[in-house]
Amino acid sequence: MKKLFVILFALVSSAAFSQSKDVVDIAIGSKDHSTLVAAVKAADLVTTLKGKGPFTVFAPTNAAFDKLPAGTVETLLKPENKAQLAKILTYHVVSGNLDAAAVVAAIKAGNGKAVLTTVSGGKLTGSIEGDKVKLTDESGNSAYVVVADLKGSNGVVHVIDSVVLPK
Repeated sequence: MKKLFVILFALVSSAAFSQSKDVVDIAIGSKDHSTLVAAVKAADLVTTLKGKGPFTVFAPTNAAFDKLPAGTVETLLKPENKAQLAKILTYHVVSGNLDAAAVVAAIKAGNGKAVLTTVSGGKLTGSIEGDKVKLTDESGNSAYVVVADLKGSNGVVHVIDSVVLPK
């Protein structure tokens, strides 16, 4: 219980503090998102994601990227793979400011499922499993939201435990 309180306090503090930061700054400020930050820079998406938005970003942790097959991240970070990397990263972004309550409401309104159209044009399907929001990509792979509602000046960031991939 004490650990849960500390985590909740950290999240509330982080969410309140992040209002002056945009979605990119939120990721930059997290030691658990250095791989994501490197990828956003390699794909030349920093300026876009620092734009007006609003954006809803499902941000995979370093551990999420580590789940990919060996060498995948290194290959994607190469300049010749910039377009593929950009497609994968923009698959983690939805236009609009969808906080956790909005995502859960959409899932409930959709009788247990909500299809989200990503900036890349792909589809992510949201559902609720246990007490967590689950995202399923177009290939049937899943990620769970582990931290929700890191609110920024141009949107909201939800931390996820796996990388979702477009077809």
